Amino acid sequence: MSPQDLSGAHSRSAGPAARPKGAPVSARRERGAALLLAMLILTLVATLAAGMAWQQTRAVQIEAAERASVQSSWILDAALDWARLILREDARTGSIDHLGEPWATPLAEARLSSFLAADRDNNADGGPEAFISGAISDAQAKYNLRNLVDGEGKISQLELKALQRLCEAAGVPTDTPARLAQGLAAAWAAQNSGDAADAPLPPARVADLVWLGLDSATVARLGAYVTLLPAQTPVNANTAPREVLVAAIDGLDLGSAERLVQTRQRSPFDNLEAIEALLPQGTTKLDKSRVAVSSSYFEVRGRLRLEDRVVEQESLVQRRGADQGRDVVTLRRERHPLHMSPPQ
Repeated sequence: MSPQDLSGAHSRSAGPAARPKGAPVSARRERGAALLLAMLILTLVATLAAGMAWQQTRAVQIEAAERASVQSSWILDAALDWARLILREDARTGSIDHLGEPWATPLAEARLSSFLAADRDNNADGGPEAFISGAISDAQAKYNLRNLVDGEGKISQLELKALQRLCEAAGVPTDTPARLAQGLAAAWAAQNSGDAADAPLPPARVADLVWLGLDSATVARLGAYVTLLPAQTPVNANTAPREVLVAAIDGLDLGSAERLVQTRQRSPFDNLEAIEALLPQGTTKLDKSRVAVSSSYFEVRGRLRLEDRVVEQESLVQRRGADQGRDVVTLRRERHPLHMSPPQ
């Protein structure tokens, strides 16, 4: 055999042996692709699982918030009904309203389960972490801004002078009474006529007085002495502070008003004659449309702390007369949204 034939034979015999050397490279490529695909699938599964877990956690949080909101509503509504019952029973037992009565005693924060315990197995330690507090206040202890405008929509000069005395005693700017009277007259007149294009919005709460151009500091200062009720009302001399008494009683100074406050602490006024006997000489006879010894409008405040959430509610109620069964109706109710309570 010639050298050429030997060389060709060697080449043919070496060819098949050279091809298996490339097989491991292809296998490694296939294994790398498979590993990369597995990692991508694992990443996708982990992402989907994390998303599902987040959605589940979020759903649980939303459900817990909704449940807490509903529970808070039930509890605060029950507290409001309890306050209405107290006011109804108070009307049955007396004809005057003063600060020594049970309704005037605020409820300090107490654990709700202590009120709900019915047996030995349902005690305060096993109840929810819910705490309730509240208070009832006399809305007629404040000067009613509704008195500024009469039934014909005109500003009452007598009441305007009363508000001027109140603002002077409370340290409010002297131009406040005129601005309030003009703004309220314009707002209520536009509301009654249905033409509110250029008139300010009629305020429903004292905080809304900023709509009439008053600054927030003045409104906050007035908030302790004035209110906005649905109808004209007298001031209750048994509950009003001395600044409001000065406004309601013509010719009364702060010193004489303070003596009235100290006297009623020992013995509440039963009628207007008892008040007139203590007034300084020269004071005009009291007008029962401006001064009274009982009230029909009250404010009820409730506060519920449920675990780590707090919700507050403010309500205005009216206690009707004996001819209407002394029923206590809710006129306005405002509930503040749930929020996280600060760390204790």
